[in-house]
Amino acid sequence: MNTEGQQGVSPAAGAPAGVRSIAPYRPGRPIGEVARELGLDPAGIVKLASNENPLGMSPKAVAAAQQVLAGGARYPDANGHDLKQALARHYGVDAGWITLGNGSNDILELAARALVGPGQGIIHSRYAFIVYPLVAQAIGAVGIEVPDAGLGHDLAAMLAAITPETRMVFIANPNNPTGTFIPGDALLRFLEQVPPQVAVVLDEAYTEYLAPEQRYDALAWVKRFPNLIVSRTFSKAYGLAGLRVGFAVAQPALTDLMGRVRQPFNVNSAALAAAEAVLDDADYLTRSYQINREGRAQLVQAFEALGLEYVPSSGNFVLVKVGDAAGINDQLLRAGIIVRPVANYGLPEWLRVSVGLPEENRAFIDALTKILGQ
Repeated sequence: MNTEGQQGVSPAAGAPAGVRSIAPYRPGRPIGEVARELGLDPAGIVKLASNENPLGMSPKAVAAAQQVLAGGARYPDANGHDLKQALARHYGVDAGWITLGNGSNDILELAARALVGPGQGIIHSRYAFIVYPLVAQAIGAVGIEVPDAGLGHDLAAMLAAITPETRMVFIANPNNPTGTFIPGDALLRFLEQVPPQVAVVLDEAYTEYLAPEQRYDALAWVKRFPNLIVSRTFSKAYGLAGLRVGFAVAQPALTDLMGRVRQPFNVNSAALAAAEAVLDDADYLTRSYQINREGRAQLVQAFEALGLEYVPSSGNFVLVKVGDAAGINDQLLRAGIIVRPVANYGLPEWLRVSVGLPEENRAFIDALTKILGQ
C-alpha cells in the first residue's frame, strides 16, 4: 500500500465541519467523579445538577423493570407496542402517532434528522436547551439563534426569523435552563402563524411540573397542526432518567419519517416496562409534583433571604445569579454539593440548582450561605 505523502492525514481531517466545530454537551457531574476527584465520601454528596427526580424510581417501575431482566438475552420489542398502547390510552392519542426515543434527546435528534437537510434553517431561542444548536451543527443545518425576552422565548422574534429556508423551530416549555414559561394561548397563536412547511418541535420535558392554572393540552393541538411535534420524557417527573425513555406525538406523515431514521431497538426492555408501569402510578406523579413545588419554594425563599436574583421557574430547578459562579461552584463541590454552572449557555454569573429532597435543599442552602458569608 502506498502511504507516501499521507503522514498526518486521518479520516478525522475530512469530517464535516459542523461536527468538528461542535463543543460536546456537558452534563451535570456524576457523584462518583466528584468523589474521586476531591476525595469525598459519595454517600455524603448531594447532587442538584441534572434536574433528576429526588424521589428515585417508582417502586412499580422498579418491579416492572426487574421482571423483564430475565429475558435480557432477547431484543426488546422494536415497535414498543405495549408502551405505545399505554401512552395512547393515557393521553387519548392514536398509537400510530407516537414515536419512542432513547430519552427525549433522541426524539429531538430524530425530528431534525428526518426533516432538515444540510444548509436548511433550525430556529431556537437564546438560552434554550443547548442540544438544539448542537443538533443543527451535527446535521449540517444552519442554527438560527433568536434573542431572548427576559431569559425566555420571544415568539414574535422567532416568527420574524422564519425564512423560505427554515425547516424547524425548537421551543422548550418550560424552558431549560431558565425555567421560564409560555402561556398556552400565546403558544397557540404562534402555531397558527407558523408556515405549514416549518415543523415546530414543542419540547415539554418539564410539563408535569406546571401548576394547574398553567396547563394546556398540546397533544390535542397535534390533531389540528400537521407540522407540530410534541416531545415528552420519562426522565423528570416520572423518575426514569437512568433508563432513557422519551416519546413524540405527531401526525402520521411526520411520525413515519422519524421512524425511518430511528435506530432499531432504541428503547431497551427494562425501560419499556418501567415506563409503562410508572405511567399509571398517579400517586408517584402527585408526590413528584408536590415535593418539587415545596422544594422550589424552599430554594426561592433562601435566595430572597440572601438577596440573590433568580428566575421564577416552572420546572424542577431554579436559575440563580451568584456573581462568581465558577468560584462558588468550586467551593460548593468541595462541600459535597453538585449544582450546574451554565457559562456554556452564555450565563457565566448564574447557577442552575435542581430541586432535591428537603434535606438536600437545606444542605445546599447552608453551604451557599456559608460561602457567600465568607
